[in-house]
Amino acid sequence: MYTFLSALLIIVSIGLVILVLLQSSKSAGLSGAISGGAEQLFGKQKARGFEAVLQRLTVVFAVLFFVLAIAVTYVKL
Repeated sequence: MYTFLSALLIIVSIGLVILVLLQSSKSAGLSGAISGGAEQLFGKQKARGFEAVLQRLTVVFAVLFFVLAIAVTYVKL
């Protein structure tokens, strides 16, 4: 069980890295990060098409990564 979960965790982590690298940057610099976060919070930027799919897949893979990391730790104990 530990080996299976570890292998699955490695696959999910590689997939998560690939998904993050495929996404385009939203803004540049520190000022862009602050204003970009505010724009995203209030819904001025809406991702469409391929970007929306990448964003949703990134969220799914991130949740899977955390759940698998906790499961591997629990099984190891």
